[in-house]
Amino acid sequence: MSGIRTAVSATAVLAMLGVGYGMWSLVAPGEQRQREIVKNLPESNPLRMEETRKRNALVMQTLKEAAETNDNIARGFGRSAK
Repeated sequence: MSGIRTAVSATAVLAMLGVGYGMWSLVAPGEQRQREIVKNLPESNPLRMEETRKRNALVMQTLKEAAETNDNIARGFGRSAK
């Protein structure tokens, strides 16, 4: 009885994996659609990418300054942490 139960369980698991893979293949975009998506990403625009680099540099500079100060900037600017 235990062998039959194991076989049925293994078959059920394989069936669920097959159903999951089938559903994934239905909703996943095709190769042509993937190329179109990559082409339309904001990073593909050089002007937009440069703006992103500048913004990231400013954020990193702000984080560096915040790490070097003793002020608790979370509670307000100009007050020292005690």
